[in-house]
Amino acid sequence: MNAIDPRYPIGRYRRPETASKKDIDTWIEAIETFPARLEKALGGMSQVQLDTPYREGGWTVGQVVHHCADSHMNSFMRFKLALTEEMPTIKPYLEAKWAELPDAKELPIQSSLMLIKGLHHRWVVLLKSLSTDDLSKTFIHPENGREMRLDHTIALYAWHCNHHLAHIGLVG
Repeated sequence: MNAIDPRYPIGRYRRPETASKKDIDTWIEAIETFPARLEKALGGMSQVQLDTPYREGGWTVGQVVHHCADSHMNSFMRFKLALTEEMPTIKPYLEAKWAELPDAKELPIQSSLMLIKGLHHRWVVLLKSLSTDDLSKTFIHPENGREMRLDHTIALYAWHCNHHLAHIGLVG
């Protein structure tokens, strides 16, 4: 029996070969339900649990929540850039350093939970409005120079939601 890798408890992200309408709908649903699933996963956690890393050398549960807010804000902006500009090069951010800033290490999670709830509401309205042409729009990620399609980015963030929920589950 293989042990679960706590870095990737649901496995590493694998970009889908294709993205059917059903796939897109499933991925959007994962993004849409993330705020409620996150609140449920956090329900009843003590401050000690929130301050506990999900693995040795990993972030605390609180840092994971703040990271999701940071990451999903960045993704939302990348969608808007790709929809309004021709193949923009996005601005990456140093997520590990962001997780060490005082707002991610010291602030209670409630502010990020509120942000995630509002952000996901707007994000899902945008995602559900995308046409087939919109889904094929791209942005350039400068760290690897790759074009990132919006349909594949929806898949990535559905995985990202589930990935971090699994991290929280390692502590809860």
